[in-house]
Order: sequence, then C-alpha cells, then structure tokens
Amino acid sequence: MKIDRLLRITFYLLNHGKTSSAMLADYFEVSQRTIMRDMDALCLAGIPVCSTTGVDGGYEIMEHFKMQSQVAGQLDYNYVICALQGLASAYENKEIQATLEKIKSLNDGKNQTMIFDLSVAHENRNTNEMLYVLNQCINDKQVIQFIYTNAIDETKEVVVEPISTIYKWYNWYLIGYSRRHQEYRLYKVVRMNQLSALAHEKVKAHDLNKVQEIMQNAEENRKIIRIVMKCNKILHAKCREYFKATILEVKENGDFVCEALVPEEEIFWYGILLSFKDKVQVLEPPELIKRIKEDCNNILKVYED
Repeated sequence: MKIDRLLRITFYLLNHGKTSSAMLADYFEVSQRTIMRDMDALCLAGIPVCSTTGVDGGYEIMEHFKMQSQVAGQLDYNYVICALQGLASAYENKEIQATLEKIKSLNDGKNQTMIFDLSVAHENRNTNEMLYVLNQCINDKQVIQFIYTNAIDETKEVVVEPISTIYKWYNWYLIGYSRRHQEYRLYKVVRMNQLSALAHEKVKAHDLNKVQEIMQNAEENRKIIRIVMKCNKILHAKCREYFKATILEVKENGDFVCEALVPEEEIFWYGILLSFKDKVQVLEPPELIKRIKEDCNNILKVYED
C-alpha cells in the first residue's frame, strides 16, 4: 500500500506542481507526518523532491524529472483507451484516432471490461463541424465571433477568446473569455451561428486552471429544485434512470412517492416528466404544478380545431 501511495504522490506532484503537506495529507487520507516520511522515501528512491517553507511552501518535483512509461500497467492503459474511445465516439477527429492507435500499441488489448460510448454527442453533424472549427481556432489562438442565442432567446453577436470545448449536461459547450464582459463564460455550441475567426486578432495567455474554476462556478450557480412525484409502479426503473430519484414511500399496490433534484433551467428532465403522461402526478413544488397545467392547456388549444 505504501508503494502504491508513493507512486500516486509522485504522479500527483508531477501533474499539480507545488502542494502543501496538509493538502497531500487530506487528499491521500494520511497524516502530515506520514507525508513527510513518504517524501524522504521518494528522495531515497532518486526522485528529486524539493520543499519550501512559508505561506506558499510545499513539496514539488524538479522540472527536469520525467517518469518512465513502464510505470503504467495494463489496467492503466485500459482506462486511457476507454476514455479515448469515448471521446472518439463523441467527436470525429483523426488526431484522436491516431492517439488511440498509439496507446493501443502499448497495451495487449485484453481484459478491457469497460466501454465508454458518447456517440449521442456525435449525432448532430452541424455541432460536430462547429467543434472542429472551434478546436482549430483554439489551437491557432484565434479570436472568434458568432451570433449567440441565450437561454431566454436573446440573440447577440459576441466576440470571444476561445479556451476549451467541453461535453457536459448532455451538450457541448465552449469555454471562452468574453471581451465585452471581460469574464470567462460558457456558450452552448448548438446555440452558436455564423462562426468566424478574426484574422488579425490573437488570444492572450489564459490560465487553464480557469476551466476548472468556470465549471465549478457554473455548477454552483445552477438553481436546483426539489420535485416530489407520485408515480405508477411501472415507472420505478425510469425514475431511477432519468431522475436519480429517491423513494420516499411505497404503496401496497406498488405505486410509490419519490423525490428528485433537478436543474431548473434545463429542459431535458421536464420533457421526460411529460413523457410519463398520466402515470405521474407532481406533488411539489407548486410552481412546477402550475407550469405543467399551463403547458398542457396551451397544447390542448393548439389541437382544439
């Protein structure tokens, strides 16, 4: 277990740079005294760990040090192949396929028990073409402009310094720096039109750690609502699958009451809820009940004639 932890600490320091003993102790669930002993063991093994004191102090591995590829085992390569295959299924790119072939050549291909299929993200050809152009602009550090329609149907032309593309919440997004608002923002790719690169504009240097910060802030800023539903027993599996629902009560006939936490502004879960038809009755919150009634009445009016 100690050898395994030492390897994990080495990889962590290589990937994250200077890290305090307190953070390492918390991450690896050991005491700070154990971390100090581990650092001594790494130094004895020839890994150049250096330490600094003070407020910004911590442990780090000297820049010239590189791990040999032999430290990765078959299971490690299986995980990497699984992730690359998932990315290849979501985004058509020859470079991804080439990387996948390289990694496969290092592994015997046996015992790959996990399959990561994101082909649902690859179904929209226009989005896939947009992703190709976006990633080219990111690699070439080109500023882009496009027409964007936001969540409340406002359409504007925006100028953005593109940083990264990400698949999250069932959609592809661009993470970019808005020159107008002077802040990092998320843009849903499917809402983008008339994308073009500004030939004489270049992207300034951006901290890639901002990507993680943006996603964390986006998660925290999403308004989550709690819904309580009375469901027919035939919906038991679907409620667990689509809503990650928690069962609150089970009736004698198998019907049940459950609760789920959903992002208010997303429409995916709302469409699923309506697809349950008369097999579900929302009990809470009252705002959602009102929304369902109004939407159903408006649908009925469309078909009155």
